[in-house]
Amino acid sequence: MLDEFQSSQKVVYQMLQNAGKKQKFSHAYLIDANHYPRKLEFAIALAKFILCPYHYSNYDKCGMCSQCHRIDDGNFTELKIISPEGAWIKKEQLEDLQKQFSTKAIESKNKIYIINDAEKMNASAANSILKFLEEPEPGIIAILITDNMYQLLDTIISRCQVISLAKTKQSDMIEHASSISTVEKIGFFLSKTRDDYQNFVQSDDKKEQIEHIVQFIQELENNGSEAILKENKLWTSIFRDKEQNDFGLEIMLLFYKDMINQKVGLAIEFMDDYQAILKTLAEKNSMKQLCKKIEMLIELKNHLRVNANNNLLIDQLILSFQEVCV
Repeated sequence: MLDEFQSSQKVVYQMLQNAGKKQKFSHAYLIDANHYPRKLEFAIALAKFILCPYHYSNYDKCGMCSQCHRIDDGNFTELKIISPEGAWIKKEQLEDLQKQFSTKAIESKNKIYIINDAEKMNASAANSILKFLEEPEPGIIAILITDNMYQLLDTIISRCQVISLAKTKQSDMIEHASSISTVEKIGFFLSKTRDDYQNFVQSDDKKEQIEHIVQFIQELENNGSEAILKENKLWTSIFRDKEQNDFGLEIMLLFYKDMINQKVGLAIEFMDDYQAILKTLAEKNSMKQLCKKIEMLIELKNHLRVNANNNLLIDQLILSFQEVCV
């Protein structure tokens, strides 16, 4: 139950205890998880707390009844957990939920649904759940979990009581981050809106471009200006206009920043999928060289704003990096 989160989530724990004593629960909670690795466990504990018939009358039995055990086993009919199918939560999943919750609860006075990774609802799913939240049925409680609250519709956020979990330790953050792909992490970092993020991670072009950049960096680090024609062709075959070139340079910046993280023993922020390459190249470069290359990339990004000659830009990049290695 919630007791196991008493030390790590003191403020939230006390707030929910007060709500439990008064039996005054919100019709919808939005858990702003802050990458807390046990976010789903916390949401299930909250659901148990709301559904448990003993937590306010016989505390010793709380979490020990058959109802709580059935929740643990995943066969309690009044609790539904929805997670992404593939990359996204789809409208059909929410429509099935609404059908299942169209009848009154039998085993408890409340029904609860949990939407894990709520920011991964596609547009139609988000609009579908919004209608459910706008006209809440008595006895139905929503628990939405997200690590990226800004990617949810403002209208969804406004209809929920937000619960902000305390940030976890660095070691837990590293463990959680390892389950997120490089494309997703870069998408989170670069996207300004929910739609931008969805378009980014669903785009095969972005994945291909990231792969190309890693290949380009390997070629650049291993062969330098000796293979300038090959490297130029490798870049210009996929990065053709100013916007694409800017994206390519941005990915290089993230890669070299993670190379520094690798070198000094910090957690990899973006390029988890390429840790072996990061390790090899970090060993090849000194800290001074890596910092200088990052400075050059920033300078080239600034030049790109006034210089549309892609070939010259990349030739300059290749030659400049070679000078650092000398």
